[in-house]
Amino acid sequence: MTDAAAPTVERKGFFGHPRALGNLFGLEMWERFSFYGMQGILTIYLYYSAASGGLGLSEATATSIVGAYGGLVYLSTVLGAWLADRVVGSERVLFGSAVMIMAGHVSLAVLPGFLGVGVGLGLVALGSGGLKANATSLVGRLYAEGDERRDAGFSIFYLGINLGAFVGPLLTGLAQQRLGFHYGFGLAAVGMAAGLVQYALGRRNLSPDANEVPNPLPARGRKFAALAALGAVAVVLVVVLTGLVDAANLATVTVAVIVAASAGYFAVILSSRRISAVERRRVLGFIPMFLASFVFFALFQQQFTVVTIYSDQRLDRTLGGWEMPVSWVNSINPVFIILLAGAFAAMWTSLGRRQPGSPTKFGLGTVVMGLAFLAFLPWAGGAGNTTPLLALAGILLLFTIAELMLSPVGLSLSTKLAPEAFRTQMVALNFLSVALGTATAGSLAKYYDVDREAPYFALVGGAAVVLGLALLAAGPAIRRLMSGVA
Repeated sequence: MTDAAAPTVERKGFFGHPRALGNLFGLEMWERFSFYGMQGILTIYLYYSAASGGLGLSEATATSIVGAYGGLVYLSTVLGAWLADRVVGSERVLFGSAVMIMAGHVSLAVLPGFLGVGVGLGLVALGSGGLKANATSLVGRLYAEGDERRDAGFSIFYLGINLGAFVGPLLTGLAQQRLGFHYGFGLAAVGMAAGLVQYALGRRNLSPDANEVPNPLPARGRKFAALAALGAVAVVLVVVLTGLVDAANLATVTVAVIVAASAGYFAVILSSRRISAVERRRVLGFIPMFLASFVFFALFQQQFTVVTIYSDQRLDRTLGGWEMPVSWVNSINPVFIILLAGAFAAMWTSLGRRQPGSPTKFGLGTVVMGLAFLAFLPWAGGAGNTTPLLALAGILLLFTIAELMLSPVGLSLSTKLAPEAFRTQMVALNFLSVALGTATAGSLAKYYDVDREAPYFALVGGAAVVLGLALLAAGPAIRRLMSGVA
């Protein structure tokens, strides 16, 4: 096919890759700059006093909002994928999502108080979900089947993700420390605008099928979808205005919604007559992996809730008499990812067929994530900002090792175990495990207290270790259910 083959002859574009990769790389880098830059100062903005430029919420309410927002980001990937596959195509959803993200950051920067938080986080969450769901798909479309540059292209693309995640918290943290929170949010908006402009200038470089709609929704279906969307908005307004959902219980409600959505997805797939007996066993084998992914992200995403509070109130951030901004802690994990991702990829490649199977990798990742929380215990019970920065860096190194053991494997596994008729839904289920864990990270954080932190770290970390060990023990049974999938 001419369109599919065209990208393979474009060798002098972006480091020997299609020119469009440069546009997508830049957009993703600036989007992650704005996303992690804003998130690095969001929690402290919510609970700092008005005198310090914040909104004065309790720490529990602040972390509930952050957890619910993070859960909505990953829940929105399902909506973004559906819009692309059924309505308008990937590139249009991507561009519209990028505009929505920029509008969200502008809202946080210029709208006062809770109005800015509500409008801003809502727009950023929905936009980020749409962008995450489609950017990777568009990168894949740049290469014809069998193009040997594909893996290298994705490596370059993910480098952009981590560069943005590294630089964003550094610059927004400085802006917040020296000028105020709204300047930090404004810098995130400027970064997103830069990414949007460079992407818009290069949109013509995308492949001709970038807006192909693989499974168009019929006209009657569009009317039903529009009515369903209006109904969902009405339900949200009713539960908010009547007080059934408020900032304090937002993360818990989000968890319940995601649990219902996940159970519904599994039920639809497992009860379908369009899957074979082998495919049904594989879906059943994915369930314990889904649960492990949920537990992992319930701990890992506490970087933006508990670890942020810990960095503010327990970490010694002084460097040569200067106090490092709280948000700079969020740049440590991306540095480790950049340094270690290649090493892990090389390790799995060199091991080949001798590398551990997916259940083993998931189990080890969950155990290491639990150990990372247990590693806080030697400094538990201290007074004030006394934990050494090097100690927290070591703990975040464990976060990174756990992430590289589990997170990249999850998306790959969901595609390998997916029934032919439900490939997209299985990928959506993987994202829902991330959404569930992220929302739970906000819910769990309300039990954290710097004055009584040892029980929290011991219970949360210990529970993860036990679950990881149970998964390792159940590995042979899970592999049998997977019916030949490693």
